[in-house]
Amino acid sequence: MPHLGVTLKRMARTPSTSHWSTTHLGRAVMSLVAATSLLSVAAVVGTDVAGASTRGSGPVDVLYAGSFEDLMQQVVGPAFTKATGYSVNGFSDGSDALASEIRGRTEVGDVFISASPTVNNTLEGSANGSWVSWYAGFATSPLVLGYNPSSKFAAALKSKSWYEVVGQPGFLLGRTDPTTDPKGVLAVEALDKAARAHHLPGLATLATSSANVFPETSLVGELQAGQLDAGFFYGVEASAAHLRTVPLNGTHLSAQYTITVLNRAPHAAAARAFVAFLLGNSGQAILKRNGLVPSVPPTLSGRHAVPNDLKHTV
Repeated sequence: MPHLGVTLKRMARTPSTSHWSTTHLGRAVMSLVAATSLLSVAAVVGTDVAGASTRGSGPVDVLYAGSFEDLMQQVVGPAFTKATGYSVNGFSDGSDALASEIRGRTEVGDVFISASPTVNNTLEGSANGSWVSWYAGFATSPLVLGYNPSSKFAAALKSKSWYEVVGQPGFLLGRTDPTTDPKGVLAVEALDKAARAHHLPGLATLATSSANVFPETSLVGELQAGQLDAGFFYGVEASAAHLRTVPLNGTHLSAQYTITVLNRAPHAAAARAFVAFLLGNSGQAILKRNGLVPSVPPTLSGRHAVPNDLKHTV
């Protein structure tokens, strides 16, 4: 079951919360609530939210990269709820897939966390629905190879370079789909680079194979269940799932996590509070403890569009 403060909603979302079918009157009421909550959000901007004297209530809907799933459920969501009083409804998927769902209005959210800055570009401008006007890069996490310690190839992975092992006959190597997930793009890049650098054409073949390609939210489970010998993961998800890992020697590839408040967010005040928390003292400490390198200060795109009460945070 989800941990305190986080409701994880996967592909079969039950439309039980009011913002999925909001009337014009409801929007007006929420706008009034957002306006009256502005002071409480401003009180936490640039500070540790846990130290704020005022608290909020109600939900914030966070759409986030699948590699952030365990950290969001187990740590970030509960900590944010404890500090602020807001509850987190979380939905995870590949970053590109989430962007597509936002554009198609099949997922409605307040906050969007991507594992690649370029994904935000697909939500900018009127042609893409003008969902994103600004975003902040807040952390990076290296691409690593996570492996099953029970695999017959485990000893080889610990004693040899990864590219010498993953192409061996019978090796089951998992990755995500590059068309829906930035991690899949990086995995293909790692395989292609190693193939060229070490004259291993078999790795280039692996990069184009459709075998052992899984959704980002299920790849960890496939590895833990023994269905794979190894897979490509970010350090943050490997840390949260307690995976054994080896570095991808010869590559320096990383997730670059970004965060934004989506335009027309149903719970805008709660969304701004969430951003303030994640980029504040408590959020930064959580990131450091869980396989992420915080970007200090955050890298910012669209500074002119940042809400006034977040300008000192980003």
